Amino acid sequence: MHPAAGGDGSQACSADMLLEALVACAGVTLKSVATAMGVTLRNAVVRAEGNWDARGTLGVSRETPVGLTDIALTFELDTDADEPTRKRLVELTERYCVIYQTLRNPPAMSTGETA
Repeated sequence: MHPAAGGDGSQACSADMLLEALVACAGVTLKSVATAMGVTLRNAVVRAEGNWDARGTLGVSRETPVGLTDIALTFELDTDADEPTRKRLVELTERYCVIYQTLRNPPAMSTGETA
């Protein structure tokens, strides 16, 4: 649990898990896109950072949203590809990354109880 929510920060909180899932999906998608484009990646680092206000999660403020309010996904690419190709790699990764697209275009959701 996050220290702001009473944890010691030694284990992943739910927001960490969401960001980790995004990074993992984007990384796999980036590799697939690079392969399809014939681009050699010597190394790639994918990072996701999110902002949140603990007051929403802790129920301190009803006006404060629960969860992440913004996410930044960044790529460090070690490749000989030119700048337009690098840009296209990132664009296609965003386009085909399932978790990225799910966050950008949230699905309809429902909650219920089963017998």
